[in-house]
Amino acid sequence: MVNLKINGIPLQVEEGTSILNAAKKVNIKIPTLCYNPDLPPWASCGICIVRMEGSPKMVRACTTPVAENMSVVTHDSEIIAVRRTVVELILSNHPSDCLQCPRNGSCELQTLAAEFGIREVPYRKVLNGLPIDDSNPAIILNPEKCIRCGRCVKVCQGMQNVWALEFLGRGIKGRIASAADTPLGESPCIKCGQCAAHCPVGAIYERDDTVKVWAALQTPGVYPVVQIAPAVRVALAEEFGLKPGSLVTKQIYTALRRLGFKTVFDTNFSADLTIMEEGTELVKRLTEKSGEIPLITSCCPAWVDYMEKYYTDMIPNFSTAKSPQQMMGAMIKAYWAGKAGIDPDQICSVSVMPCTAKKWETKRNDDMKSAGHGYDVDIAITTRELARMIKQAGIDILQLPEEEADNPLGPYTGAGTIFGATGGVMEAAVRSAYFLVTQKELGDVNFLPVRGLEGVKEAEVDFHNGTKIRIAVAHQMGNIAAVLDRIRAAKQAGKETPYHFVEVMACRGGCVAGGGQPYGCTDEIRAQRAAGLYQDDTQSTYRCSHHNPFITQVYQEFLGAPNGHKAHELLHTEYAPLPLYSK
Repeated sequence: MVNLKINGIPLQVEEGTSILNAAKKVNIKIPTLCYNPDLPPWASCGICIVRMEGSPKMVRACTTPVAENMSVVTHDSEIIAVRRTVVELILSNHPSDCLQCPRNGSCELQTLAAEFGIREVPYRKVLNGLPIDDSNPAIILNPEKCIRCGRCVKVCQGMQNVWALEFLGRGIKGRIASAADTPLGESPCIKCGQCAAHCPVGAIYERDDTVKVWAALQTPGVYPVVQIAPAVRVALAEEFGLKPGSLVTKQIYTALRRLGFKTVFDTNFSADLTIMEEGTELVKRLTEKSGEIPLITSCCPAWVDYMEKYYTDMIPNFSTAKSPQQMMGAMIKAYWAGKAGIDPDQICSVSVMPCTAKKWETKRNDDMKSAGHGYDVDIAITTRELARMIKQAGIDILQLPEEEADNPLGPYTGAGTIFGATGGVMEAAVRSAYFLVTQKELGDVNFLPVRGLEGVKEAEVDFHNGTKIRIAVAHQMGNIAAVLDRIRAAKQAGKETPYHFVEVMACRGGCVAGGGQPYGCTDEIRAQRAAGLYQDDTQSTYRCSHHNPFITQVYQEFLGAPNGHKAHELLHTEYAPLPLYSK
């Protein structure tokens, strides 16, 4: 431990702690722009400068470790003047179209300019006239607004191991660009949106499809149907002032109806459906040797894109089950439309997702047209986009009465709701796979070894019939290589696989921290959102997917058996190798 003072306040912190994080211990905020707790600090912006008492030298708080008997001054007239100048210099190379910017009201640079009371910039405005890159189906790159903080590059290269973004040029001509300066839509980008989630300004943001949704809601003859993903219910309330993890599921249903949606379903239901399909697939691969082991989950579209580009030899291991979003889209147009007496060609199927890659997934291949009425999901919007729509409509969501989702594709189990957290798909699958193998119910459905934010989690499930299933859970794309390399090495050596079942989610913490969730996510917020999902799980009437009576109903009325002919037509897909750079 190290003893020091910050602005005269004595404190003790662990050796190696940065001045920036030490100051937080005594509730002193040092301003930053390039720093993000998910990333290693690299002192790019210079706004976090502080000095030692009695010394004129200034150091950067994010990268300077504390030292014994150090006495730090974080705010004085000279430090504030320097910080103000840094912000003014950044603004001199930044567009001033804040009213039209997608980050207006949530921009970190805008917030700093307001805090420093900057009304005029004393430097000549110098812009490079860089064009917007809108070639990507999920996210848009506006390099003119880049402040060169480096967050997106560090996320894409370090956290995600995708390497779709890099810096080009030097000095005032420096800019953010996709790899090899190709259009972003032709780069190795997997559309996860973590670059947008970590960008402090409006340089990278999700493609806004709310205009399309408004048009569908207001066009005569169109029947708008909507589904909401598990992670949306524990994050949307943040946009309206509540703490992360606050459950507002039933208020969301009400808000969606007030927006104009005629039928409201819940993707948690199709998460239960996914478990029935994926769990049955796992059992068949284990007992009938009908496919490669390990089985790897396929719910995350960014991971699917990554696998098709970087790990094509793992395609035989991938579950053929579609994601819950796509299963719901197929069921709406192929099953529910007939049951409700509605022409499926008149349906506009909208999904609300925590993920930007879901926009791309809706048109991933022709399997996404399995119901035969255009794409199964017509429009996917993010949690942030739904929040904007609710605000545009003047709806006070926190004061709304609670309503239920519509039957039969609305009611869900606790297993369906935990899909939104890392380990949730695995836990839900274990609950039902245990039953499918043993025909007995799992005694304790809480499978704790797969919970939490450790990058790779491993466990073993004893099915009490001599079958032990070794599982692995990986989240944050940069962590998956270690798992897949172990599998590949065993396969090449002709040895037994180290795992039978592997869950992968592209984003750290899983969908609760997807690229379309409210900005400012940290590990603390990830944990709070996940806790909200586990709360929803524990208070559910049913906690295993195979207990959902409406799941039983759709199989009896329409699908037949899990993994049967009809189910494969509608609920499963195929994969193919993709080039890293496409045209």
